[in-house]
Amino acid sequence: MLTDIFAHRYLQPVVWDYFTEESRRLITQGYQLLNQICPYYIGGHEDIIGRARWQAMHDSLARELGLQELSPSAWGYFDAQKFWRSGFYPVVKMCETWMLATFDGTIPADRFIKERLSLVEIGFRFHESWVAQLNADLPKEIAQAKLRDQRRGGIGKLSASVDNEKAKNAAANLKIQTAVIELNARFRQAGCKLHYHNGFIQFSEDQKIGDQIETPFWTLVAAPKWRNVDHDMKEAIDLRDTGGRDAAMYAAKSLESTIKIISDEKNLTNGKEKGAANFVDNLRGAQLIEVWETDMLKLFFSKVRNPLGHGPGSAPMPSLTEPQTDWAIEQSMIWIKSLIRRL
Repeated sequence: MLTDIFAHRYLQPVVWDYFTEESRRLITQGYQLLNQICPYYIGGHEDIIGRARWQAMHDSLARELGLQELSPSAWGYFDAQKFWRSGFYPVVKMCETWMLATFDGTIPADRFIKERLSLVEIGFRFHESWVAQLNADLPKEIAQAKLRDQRRGGIGKLSASVDNEKAKNAAANLKIQTAVIELNARFRQAGCKLHYHNGFIQFSEDQKIGDQIETPFWTLVAAPKWRNVDHDMKEAIDLRDTGGRDAAMYAAKSLESTIKIISDEKNLTNGKEKGAANFVDNLRGAQLIEVWETDMLKLFFSKVRNPLGHGPGSAPMPSLTEPQTDWAIEQSMIWIKSLIRRL
């Protein structure tokens, strides 16, 4: 199974020319955060969920790096009596040995660091997916808890099981949210202009834009119904950061998906729409946006998305400058945030 990893998405540009003390700290802190969100041992004993999660993390990254193992799974030595002693390391130790290995210069520092941050990315992605499933299952768990409480003490008399389910869910969400906040703070501390959100590590050039636009945006689109919005915006950022083409088009697609989802959710879609402009009209018809906002959205699609989304024929190939691409992505994020908050 293919796994999207930071080290492959960002072969270019080079972020780290040298391995520094800041790099070492960041890798160690990332590994510690992985253990924080998904401990392998609980109460001194191997945890079943932790073991399975670390095995999946190890196997996913090892395959993407073309390795059988990140580090040797077996150990062995001759003791003082010349008897051979051997055994196997737990998978968390294999990950630790590989991740915290001393940089020896046999591969470029940039590759060394990106590969190790990829393990952090995978671990956070897996854990967020697990928490998302907990959230999806919460109504069912609460319903079952209510039945247990009713059997114990009569209808409405006890709510211990319900409260416990809600508390466990809240704790799981708080744990990953706190870890994400710390991880992004560690990125800033290391001066590497990276940002983790919704399963992916990507570049974030401006901290103020990150705090005021990007972080709230990624939080809003984390819900399952916005998955296409989330996907296309991540694609836009990856293309921008790696010098790919049409980054602005993917940002515009993300915005268009948002408008279509809202139109569908509000029962405004009539099936006669031929393009983004018609869906924008749907929102205006329901007074979700003002006339001037309607004009701005249509202008954005006609001048940014449409030229990039259609073949130019014999005309010059349309393109945007780097500042224009940044503007298109940021404006799309701002519009998406604003529209979602109006629901």
